[in-house]
Amino acid sequence: MTQDLDAIGLLCPLPVLKLRKRLKALSPGDQIRLLADDPAAIVDVPHFCNESGHVLVEASDQDGTLTFLVEKSA
Repeated sequence: MTQDLDAIGLLCPLPVLKLRKRLKALSPGDQIRLLADDPAAIVDVPHFCNESGHVLVEASDQDGTLTFLVEKSA
């Protein structure tokens, strides 16, 4: 199951805080596609995944819109 989380227009640390909150409600293996336009998210989201044990499956930047696909770990 993949959910979308739109954090466009939100500044650090809100995209990561919203991601963390949404991940808590998911089952291991579920994924969230996070959209953000805060340049700090390029560093913040991978760091959050590394620290929390979740998997950053994919990250891309298209015309300033950052897309992160994060999979909840066990």
